[in-house]
Parts: sequence; C-alpha cells; structure tokens
Amino acid sequence: MSGKKNVKKEIEGLRVSIRRHDHSYYALNQPEISDREYDVLMKRLQELELEHPGLIVPDSPTQRVGEKPIEKFSSVNHRAPMLSLDNVYSIEEIRQWNGKVCKGLGGENARYVVELKIDGVGINLTYRKGLLAVGATRGDGQAGDDITENLKTIRSIPLKLEMRCPSGSMPDVIEMRGEVYMNREGFRELNLEREKKGEAPFVNPRNAAAGSLKLLDPRITATRNLRCFIHSSGAQEGARPVRKHFEYLNSVKEMGIRINSETRLCGDIEEVVKYCAKWQEKKEQLPYDVDGIVVKVNDMKLQEKLGFTKRSPRWAVAYKFPAKQATTKIKEVLFQVGRTGVITPVAELEPVECGGVTISRATLHNFDEIKRLDARKGDRVVIERAGEVIPKIVCVVKTVRTGREEPIGIPPGCPECGGMLSREDDEVAYRCINPSCPAHLEKGLIHFASRNAMNIEGLGESVVEQVVKNNLISDFIDIYSLGKDDFLKLELFRERKAQKLVGAIRASRNRPLSRVLFALGIRHIGEKAAEVLAGKFKSLDNLIEAKKEDIENVPEIGPVMADTITHFFSQPQAMKLVDKMKNAGINLVEEKKSGESPGAFKGMTFVFTGELKNRTRKQAEGIVKELGGKAVTSVSSKTDFVVCGTSPGSKYSMAEKLEIKIFTEKQFEEFIRSMAPDYFFK
Repeated sequence: MSGKKNVKKEIEGLRVSIRRHDHSYYALNQPEISDREYDVLMKRLQELELEHPGLIVPDSPTQRVGEKPIEKFSSVNHRAPMLSLDNVYSIEEIRQWNGKVCKGLGGENARYVVELKIDGVGINLTYRKGLLAVGATRGDGQAGDDITENLKTIRSIPLKLEMRCPSGSMPDVIEMRGEVYMNREGFRELNLEREKKGEAPFVNPRNAAAGSLKLLDPRITATRNLRCFIHSSGAQEGARPVRKHFEYLNSVKEMGIRINSETRLCGDIEEVVKYCAKWQEKKEQLPYDVDGIVVKVNDMKLQEKLGFTKRSPRWAVAYKFPAKQATTKIKEVLFQVGRTGVITPVAELEPVECGGVTISRATLHNFDEIKRLDARKGDRVVIERAGEVIPKIVCVVKTVRTGREEPIGIPPGCPECGGMLSREDDEVAYRCINPSCPAHLEKGLIHFASRNAMNIEGLGESVVEQVVKNNLISDFIDIYSLGKDDFLKLELFRERKAQKLVGAIRASRNRPLSRVLFALGIRHIGEKAAEVLAGKFKSLDNLIEAKKEDIENVPEIGPVMADTITHFFSQPQAMKLVDKMKNAGINLVEEKKSGESPGAFKGMTFVFTGELKNRTRKQAEGIVKELGGKAVTSVSSKTDFVVCGTSPGSKYSMAEKLEIKIFTEKQFEEFIRSMAPDYFFK
C-alpha cells in the first residue's frame, strides 16, 4: 500500500512540475529547464500513468491530446454574450469616442486599458472549480462550436487553474475570452510543410489558426503550434467580483493564465493616443500579427453605467490600423443570393496585389453603397483590405472615366430563381422572398425543422446539407414525401436512424398553427407574432384571405409585419407551398390535434438547475411550456419538480430541504414519455 502511495505522490509531483514549466515557458516566456529535461519529466509521467491507469485525471498534462478524431462539433451556449466591438479608423475618431464616453458618464473622465488587437480567432473558455470544462468559438456571440478537445492541445491554455483569486477562493465558474493565434514563424513553417506535401498553403496566420481549430482530429491541431492570450471576462460565479478590468487581468494571470505583456493602464485619452501611435509604427517588430488596438474603460462600474448598444459595448472600441490600398478596374458585377435571401452585388476586378494577397473580387455590400460610391462597370477603383483581410472598394477614381462606363442596376428578380425581390423602408438590403428559392433552401429547411418551429429531431444541419446536396427536395415541404430508403442513401444513415427520422417528420405534421407560421420563415414573424396571428385567425386560410388592414390592426402586429405577410402570400410560389402542406397533411388550424399532449403537464411547476447534456435550459423549459406546465427560476413550496444537470448549485439543496421531487435529465425525459407518449424528441 505504501508503494502505491509513493507512486501517487510521484505522479502528483510530476504534474505540478510540468504545469509550472508550461506556465513559465508558454505564459511568461521564461523557461526554467531545457526541452530535453522537460521531455524526461513528461515521459516519466506517461510511463507511470500507463502502469496505473486508475490514477489518470482529466487535467493531467498527458491528457491534452485526444487519442482519436471527434465526429462533429456540437453547439454550446455562452453564459454571457460575446459582443463585437465598434471600430474607429483614426486618432480623431478615438478622441470623438472618448468624448461620447465622458458625456455618457456625466462629464466624468475615465481611465482606460489598452491592449494589442491580436489578429486571431476569438474563443471562450469556461473553468469549473478551476478545471477547464468547455472551450468554444465565438460563433454568433450567443453560442459557438464546442472545440474543447482542440483548445486543450494549446499549452498556453492551462487545463487547471493553479493559483487562487485575491479573495482567497477559486470561482465556482469563470468564463474567459481570448484570442488564439499563430506566430509568423510557425505560420511560415506550416506553409513550407504543406507545400512539400503538395497541399495548398494558408493565406495568412489567422486563416491557419482558424482552420486548425476546426479540425476534427485534435492530434493534428496539436502539431500546429497555436498560442492564446486572454483579454476579457465573461460570466463568473462563486467569488468576489473584480471591479477593475486591469485588476481582472492581473488576477487571472495569478491563476496561471497568459495575458499580453504589452497591455497598459492609461490615465487619460492622450496616453491612449500615444500607445496607438507607438504600435502602429512598431507592429512589424512583434512575432505575431496585430491589426489594431482595443481600448476599454477600466472601471467596471463605469462600464455598467455606459451600457451597451444592440451589438457592442459603449465602453470599449477597436482602433484599426490604416489598411493597405491598391487601385484596379471593375470588370463585371455579379449578384449573389445569400442563405437568408439577401442579394449582394460583388465586383469582379482585374487581379491586383494588395497587402501581400492577390485580389480579384470585392463586395459592393448593397445598392445604397453602389449609389454612394457612384460605382459603374469599367470604373477605376481604390480597394483596401479592411482589417488587413477583407477586400473593400473605398472610392471610384472618377478623373479617369472615359464615358463608356455602365451603371449598375438592380436586377428585376432573384438571380437564382427569378422570384420577387423585396426591400423594406428601414433596410438597405433587397431580398428574395420566395420560400422555395434554391439559394436559401438549406437555411430555410434548417429553420423549418428547428426545435421552436416544427421540432423535427434528427433533421439538423449536416443532414439538411446532404438532403439539399443530393437534390432530394425542391422546397422544405418535400421533406414529407421522403421515406426511409431516401435517407439510407445518405452518409452515416442506418436502418434505425432513418426510421427514427421518418417518424419525427411524420409526427411534426401535428404541430399547432403557430409553429407552422413560425417555421415558414416569414420575415419579422417570430414565435410571439406567430402565436398572436394563430390565436386571432385560427387557420392559415383565414390569415391568407385577411386584408392587410385587418392584420395590421391585430395587437402586437402592426404595419411592418402585416406588409411582409401579405407580400409573402401574394407569391405564386408561397401558395404552391401552402397547397403542398395541405396535401402532406400538415395541421393548418390553431386547434391542436389528438396526437399532441398539450395538457400533460397542466398545473405542474418545474425548476431547472445545473447544465443539461442533451439540450439547453431554455429548450427544456420550452418543452414544459409546450406541454402545459410552468417553468420558473426559483425553488419554493409551490414547486412540483426540480430537474438537475451537472453542477446544480443551491437549488438542489433547497429542493432536498423542501422534499421536492428531484429528476435527473434522463428521469425528466422518461417522465415526459410516460405523461405524453406522443410527444417526439431526441
């Protein structure tokens, strides 16, 4: 027994040493031992863990690289949104932004933290009880891809937070935001290796980092020499809140987190300006790419006072370094149809080198931008790589016009399907609103099948992509004509999976009218509006036949929604879709059919706590509401059930104290099946 204790003690000692050396090398850039000595420590730890597999723990330095590829990336919700920053492009604009900050603070001056804006990939790390639990991409700001296994291969990201907070305790949960990047030297080595293998080189270090993080095999990611700086906080639970951003950076540094050593605290805006000017001149001396400076109000109370716009914080801004420019000629203009139906004009250019990259296309964004630029086919134009990446037309060189240049007009119909284009008064974009347009069929079907719409479990993005790619459907109602044999032709489908998906599709025909209306993807018609319309008109036929004024007068609807509804159903393609829905047996009236069990949870109150595995808490609460129950946030004597995921917290203890029935996630799903056997979910 003493021998086993000695082995365990040696293993723990090796882990502590290796973590310390990882931090010294990757975070502080101050190696204490040679690479050979480090390798000896790691090899000894690997040997001991191989002999004693029962002593292996997830945060061991040997567990950074997985043994096999993963099948796909799942989506994970951020506890706090990852918002983007507003950009400024000159010193004068920085001073103007400072003026807005002072005005927002009632004339009070703020101190600022300035940070190099690393040209990499934004990520979100979540630590629970000091252990790395989840690592994700930024995604849409609300949720991103779970790339934990790839992020674990980056040695500047600790698997375990070794130090304690100033308050003396590790937070129960802490989110950290940062940037994963590749050094220029590592980028050059990677491209040389790819060229030797006959593979296409990456365009720049940022693309190389992004591509490496999206690999399904962490073993390949581990060879890419990625690095990470942490620059911001997300949600935090269970520790004294830090009130200054600079204090936060120092506190996470004490935990073993790597922050950028060039970050500075500035007393006023003039210090910020000097910092920006310095690094605009010296940026090429850095071993990695930066494309600007991020400026943040240091005091978090002042941050709260300034608040947020819809997309970005008012207390932070990104100063973008001047972009590289070049001149070329517009040869032709193409019109691309995006997956949401937006028509985007794209200029085909005479190829020109700009910032080390050959540019042959540049977006014109929209027709208002074309009008602003007065751009025409045949024009000489100035282009730049905005943020040193995205090609953008800055202006037209009108002094060299010959008179043979051609105006760029709005296409009479959708370039893809010929369908009707629509533009609303408060928008610049023209959209194809044909629900059967091939260009946005894939996006439309994903929305149609989503949980809050027709709730077709198993019809996710990868399956939809295959269905569309294999031309199995021409619109999303065609999904109801597919059988088991059709799905068996697709990748990774076997008998049981195909049969289960067919069952889910059939079950979705019984959804209430409000779900169907939302699933159609009519612009501006969200879940709430769909419920209001279904409750008012009772059937889809009644809604179609209603006059615009009748729809407009419905509470919570108004003229904009009324206009989009009447436009949508005025299309022949939309009416053809309605006929197909009727033929497919889809419920188009508000009364729920007998196959549904809307009252199964009537009179029951649920509380969810902890992290669920199969769905988000919002999705689980939606199931309860759909089945007639209530989902509340706090436990009381009136609570009937508490559903616990991992790390449930105080609600679990309260439920035990009040002797309330506690379900695991699996037991919750079994309860649904027993109470509402016709309810279909994964």
